[in-house]
Amino acid sequence: MKNNPITLYELNRLVKEVIESEMPNEYWVEAELSECRESRGHCYMELIQYDENGDSLGTAKNSGLFGTPTRSGPIAKASAKCWASKWMVIRPYFERTTGQQLHAGMKVLLRVYPQFHEAYGFSWIVTDIDPTYTMGDMARKRQEIIRQLKEAGIFDLQKELRLPLFCQHIAVISSETAAGYGDFCNQLADNPYGFQFQTQLFPAIMQGEGTAQSIITALEKIYNHVDFDCVVIIRGGGATSDLSGFDALELAENVANFPLPIITGIGHDRDESVVDMVSHIRVKTPTAAAALLISHLKEILDTINDTQEHLTRYAQQKLSTANYQLSAIAIALPRIFSTVKIHQEARIDSLYSRLAHCCSDKTSSLSSRLTALEERLPMLIERRLLSECHRLQLIEEKTKGLDPRLLLKRGYSITLHQGKVIRSSEQLHQGDEIETLLEKGTIKSIIK
Repeated sequence: MKNNPITLYELNRLVKEVIESEMPNEYWVEAELSECRESRGHCYMELIQYDENGDSLGTAKNSGLFGTPTRSGPIAKASAKCWASKWMVIRPYFERTTGQQLHAGMKVLLRVYPQFHEAYGFSWIVTDIDPTYTMGDMARKRQEIIRQLKEAGIFDLQKELRLPLFCQHIAVISSETAAGYGDFCNQLADNPYGFQFQTQLFPAIMQGEGTAQSIITALEKIYNHVDFDCVVIIRGGGATSDLSGFDALELAENVANFPLPIITGIGHDRDESVVDMVSHIRVKTPTAAAALLISHLKEILDTINDTQEHLTRYAQQKLSTANYQLSAIAIALPRIFSTVKIHQEARIDSLYSRLAHCCSDKTSSLSSRLTALEERLPMLIERRLLSECHRLQLIEEKTKGLDPRLLLKRGYSITLHQGKVIRSSEQLHQGDEIETLLEKGTIKSIIK
């Protein structure tokens, strides 16, 4: 009643009594962890549930180098606690069975009972966790990720790449303080063949919740370089329970689509992670990754040496054959030269005989022709003289016909001005003196 209110403590006490009386049993509940942390030996969890009809692996939004999915909103949330007395028993059994620690994003099957405290409110108290349920969910998630990668056609993209022949410029993704990184570098530096490798570290978180995004960031930095031959992702030491980040879809997509071969040496013997599956080559440890690179370069060196030996043997065989052929030619050369000399001398003699015969025939022919010309020459000269005399007579007659004196005898006259024949009156002007030639005498006149 408004006039008779109760205190908050009394109200919370009533809620506690109702819950304890109406829900006295323990319940197995399926949920996903959105947060999990330890404090003073106790484990504090935040439970969450998404819409079963939604996309558990994500839908619209993307992030990262090649794009990764995000989730839709939750439909239920709750807090849960596991007291230290239970947690110290549950935790090692769970991690030993699943190979992982409890972490955000993991689906779990919890046995709980409700508890309402007057001062701290409501929470579920965890008394047991079934690891087989989590293992099944992990397997389902991995299979779903693998299915999506295969449907996208990128699951085997890395397998289609080839390590460069001289794979010596290595981009390394690892924790800077990890023992595995030091082992990897030492193994490369102390190789028995004296091979020189150049490594560059791109630091990343290699365990825990930030693993996937940290490695993606490192891949983005490597992607902007053009001077690396391959990428090595290594992780030395640590518990296998810290490997959940290597089963992330977003990281698997980036690794599968990466243009350089990626070698993984994450340092565990359990089933392959999804990143291991999509990488170019998977080895167990960082030292094994270094041994792989050294072995690859040793194979190339052996191939070069084998090719060099083959070429040397081939060249020696060719030289031996050529020397044998030269020796045989040297032995046969005098005989061949003698034979050729005889043939050439005979040929020269034949040519000389033919040349002499041709010269004799030509001389005889020209002599006969000269004799014939000598006999014909007087007759030809006489004929030519008669012809030219007749031609001169014709020219003389023609010249006489053109003599101006004949024209004057016929009554014509020739008018001259300054010694030149006048052919037109326009050539003369008033006062000019002209001279007229007649058959007998000349007349000088002045033009008026």
